[in-house]
Amino acid sequence: MLANVYHAGAALNDYWVSEKYDGVRGYWDGEKLRTRSGAVIDAPAWFTAGWPKTPMDGELWAGRDQFELASATIRQQPADDQAWHHIRYMVFDVPGHAGTFDERIPALRKWVAQIDQPWVQPVLQFKVANEAELKRKLDEIVQGGGEGLVLHRGASLYRAGRSDDLLKFKPFDDAEARVVDHVPGKGKYAGMMGSLLVEMPDGTQFRIGTGFTDEQRRNPPPVGSLVTYRYQGMTSGGKPRFARFMRIRDEP
Repeated sequence: MLANVYHAGAALNDYWVSEKYDGVRGYWDGEKLRTRSGAVIDAPAWFTAGWPKTPMDGELWAGRDQFELASATIRQQPADDQAWHHIRYMVFDVPGHAGTFDERIPALRKWVAQIDQPWVQPVLQFKVANEAELKRKLDEIVQGGGEGLVLHRGASLYRAGRSDDLLKFKPFDDAEARVVDHVPGKGKYAGMMGSLLVEMPDGTQFRIGTGFTDEQRRNPPPVGSLVTYRYQGMTSGGKPRFARFMRIRDEP
């Protein structure tokens, strides 16, 4: 399942709400952990020992504002056993259960309790009374270093694809673009990358010049790589406003 963007006016009584964990999607197929694209994740044997033969969907998470740690740990082959001790598997769904999300929540909690491992945790699901309460919860999560919220329709069945059964609510939008070129820096960034020239799926090109560490400017994302950026709406010319680099997107 993939999330659409939350829109004002959604029937909040129909949804469960949870924190959006900024980690790496991890799908347990009953035998192996896989990324969203289906690539096998080389987790240590102890990490998945005793897990059920039924699928679980969740996020491999190292804590708030620790995406880079989670991503680096999960990409490393062979697995760095010590680094994996910082990773938690936050389970938010059980695709093998045929019921609605309302019915899958207690099943998920039961399965996680049976696994009985401290690094495997059920994602906390809660209800909000109205949009004002939803926004207050978003502010609380973001101020604490979190990324945002996820809303999951209680009556929905588990199905692959993107729909309003799953919504993400964050203080900014994000998207992905392909790196086309490195624009040289000036002033304090002389000799380093100043900005990335990137291309959206529709062919629109624009520059991303903020959000980089000095190390990333010295060793910028390679041409051809896919990067995730955040922005606040679109210009009249169809380009993202206030685009800011977030991370390189892992690809299989």
